[in-house]
Amino acid sequence: MADIFVFVEHKDGKLKKSAIELLSAAKKSGMTVHALALGSGSEGLAEAVGSFGATELLICNADSLKYYNPEAYSAVISQAIKDKKPGIVLAAATSTGKDLFPRVGGATGAGVASDCTSLNLRSGNVSARRPMYAGKVSAEVGFSNCETKIVLVRPNALEAGTPEAGKTATVVNLPPPPTDLRTIIKEVVKGTANKLDLTEANIIISGGRGLKGPENFKLLDELAAVLGGAVGASRAVVDAGWVPHDMQVGQTGKTVSPSLYIACGISGAIQHLAGMSSSKVIVAINKDKEAPIFQKATYGIVGDLFEIVPLLTAEFKKILE
Repeated sequence: MADIFVFVEHKDGKLKKSAIELLSAAKKSGMTVHALALGSGSEGLAEAVGSFGATELLICNADSLKYYNPEAYSAVISQAIKDKKPGIVLAAATSTGKDLFPRVGGATGAGVASDCTSLNLRSGNVSARRPMYAGKVSAEVGFSNCETKIVLVRPNALEAGTPEAGKTATVVNLPPPPTDLRTIIKEVVKGTANKLDLTEANIIISGGRGLKGPENFKLLDELAAVLGGAVGASRAVVDAGWVPHDMQVGQTGKTVSPSLYIACGISGAIQHLAGMSSSKVIVAINKDKEAPIFQKATYGIVGDLFEIVPLLTAEFKKILE
């Protein structure tokens, strides 16, 4: 039975939710699971990855890996794949994963399937389903003529399992990256806002031109605060300068797969649908009953968002508080 590597992203000493989803899927496969973590704090993840099924934690926390550096990260992972020859490598289709693993695939000759929404792990092999043509169709993809198969899965697309107490993975140190790197990351300056990342959010409330102005995004902020979700936006309002680009959902923004997506005043252009059509439940609020968003919506509300959103916020407060 082939071994399976899971690249686990982490922050502040904790696994990201997407890493837990991947470990849970790998555990169900029956294959031997090896977690792979790089950078500062990776050595402290042994218990966490062990509780989700990993028997071994491969780490490297060299100084050049303190911040994400694609050159250094790809060098370490590529060498680990060449040395240990895993049959399958799983990673999250985050901005890091989508930047990093095409480089790894090129360096190792591995096949890469990106932005997948489902996984089928069986008998040491893997296939996956991914949307194509801006979400108009989905395709079942497999691999041929490659020893290692790399699959990048959208966060929130898989079910997170329950940790099993008392399990700890064995820690194995990987060789550091080369010292003659062409790129050195000296500092990462973080923004002042402490917002939930859209790609990790389980609930997203997004706004479009129907909000009429940036000041009205406070309605969505209030609903998101009650539901414990994040606020997103369409490309039109980002281009208009109403909100920053990191809030954009769509083909040229972030691709998300939350359990609940509430679209407020968004018509549903194909560019936007491409970034959120894999959401498990979609609720659309729009005055135009012919808006394309209703074709994708699980539930549709034809009406004025300025009346409906405050009512939803009030009702959810009654239920949840």
